Amino acid sequence: MPLIELKNITRIYGDGENRVAALEDVSLTINRGELVAIAGASGSGKSTLMNMLGCLDTQTSGEYRLDGVSVQELNDRELTRIRNKEIGFIFQNFNLIPSLTAEENVELPLIYRGLSPNVRRELAIHALEKVSLGHRVNHRPSQMSGGQQQRVAIARAIASEPPIILADEPTGNLDSKCGAEVMRILYDLNAQGKTVIIITHDDNIAAQAARCIHIHDGRVYSDKAEP
Repeated sequence: MPLIELKNITRIYGDGENRVAALEDVSLTINRGELVAIAGASGSGKSTLMNMLGCLDTQTSGEYRLDGVSVQELNDRELTRIRNKEIGFIFQNFNLIPSLTAEENVELPLIYRGLSPNVRRELAIHALEKVSLGHRVNHRPSQMSGGQQQRVAIARAIASEPPIILADEPTGNLDSKCGAEVMRILYDLNAQGKTVIIITHDDNIAAQAARCIHIHDGRVYSDKAEP
């Protein structure tokens, strides 16, 4: 059974003259343990697709099944639980809180899981060590480079050991060296069994993935895997 299964997904915003089909009749499956790039230009629909996969948005029509569960039948509380336990999010702009240390930023999602302070700290430090930032746990975002901030964001995404990592333009704000380091970490996570989905407009990043799904005008126009 696929981990992720989309059948004839359409997402429409507005109506009448303002009607825009951000996604139109999208069907695809992603298996557990895959590393997949979803590529497309700005306005192609890839961000809408990311929001759909991450349970941040709902489709107008079609069906999304996550690990066999029909997502559209879940209530807000159940969707929140999925986002907190099943999916680790990584964003282009890092989305760190400036006033918090690296450790405190990583702990944030763990608070919502009701974990004790000692357990949260242990998981946060372990996650920071996995991205080679064990020596920066008490530093705030302003005291770190962009690459280090993105690694903190990755640590935050993996601290609760979610099976799915959803990375939205993870190298978009980084130079080539830092971007390569972030991609290496994502490959390592995939090698450890995580399902990694990378949203990107960068053809070079997309070409490095074992499988690349190209989106154009809200539709899947190619889906290629390495032979």
